[in-house]
Amino acid sequence: MLDTLDLQLLHALQLDGRAPFSKIAEVLDVSDRTVARRYGRLRGSGVVRVTGTLDSHRAGHAEWLLRLRVHPRHTGAVAGALARRPDTAWVSVLSSGAEIVCLVRVPAGGPAPLEALARHPQILDVTSQRLLRHLMDHRWLGRTSALTAEQITALRPPDTSDIATVTLTDLDRRLFPALAADGRAAYPHLAREAGWSESAVRRRLNELRRSRLLQLDVEVDPTLFGFSVQCLLWLTVTPSRLTAVTHTLAADPETAFVGAITGQHNLIAIVICRDSETLYTHLTDRVSTLPGVERTETALITSYTKRVAPP
Repeated sequence: MLDTLDLQLLHALQLDGRAPFSKIAEVLDVSDRTVARRYGRLRGSGVVRVTGTLDSHRAGHAEWLLRLRVHPRHTGAVAGALARRPDTAWVSVLSSGAEIVCLVRVPAGGPAPLEALARHPQILDVTSQRLLRHLMDHRWLGRTSALTAEQITALRPPDTSDIATVTLTDLDRRLFPALAADGRAAYPHLAREAGWSESAVRRRLNELRRSRLLQLDVEVDPTLFGFSVQCLLWLTVTPSRLTAVTHTLAADPETAFVGAITGQHNLIAIVICRDSETLYTHLTDRVSTLPGVERTETALITSYTKRVAPP
């Protein structure tokens, strides 16, 4: 479990994944060394990682949710192969042990890679749904509730939404893999990985952040916060009630992600609960009673094979 300082540090990094430890330490009223040591311990134990990914919407990329049915004895191998693909953002294994769900990002107008996956000998069936829009403007409240309003204001980067659109360059294509591995990587390391000068990398990284093409996030296991159950929800909602249902779900503390999708369902959500009893109560007393919700399908997430800033 995490203590109060750990929770504050993770909330601070969620606000700005590359915030200097000195700035975080000043806001939290502790020493720089304490903050650096805490992050080093969390990072070194493998339970926390800051990631830097391309904002698909701003880059004009399409996102596809792929649902694959596989031979149970080959689930690990298939999930691992998907995780190694550069176009997958995250890969999860569901509780049945024979189903995998992953998010794939492709250039705008490009199709989901169904043909290649359908030929895989261990994949029995694959379906796709286009993720049309992310419908939450905040992160899961379970990991972003440790700071005061004043501390949040002090740590939040300035709003730069008026910055002109930035076109991706060859340097960006070299930087993003390194940032996906470590969003807090130092400039000398990024320069070595990209094969460019440190000054060019520093300048370009600042441009990517101002344009919001670079999306920094914190990967952390929810069990560290005392939440042991994660669940995928596919919802069929009456179109006229879609906005109301979305706003209600997004405000729930259990909700980590809500998105609009194509297919027989029109919403997908990820909820995180303390235990199975809490999940049952949330589904029966909350989700199923929302006006407009016609059908719900649920699947427990047992593991993530790849988690590059999942919601």
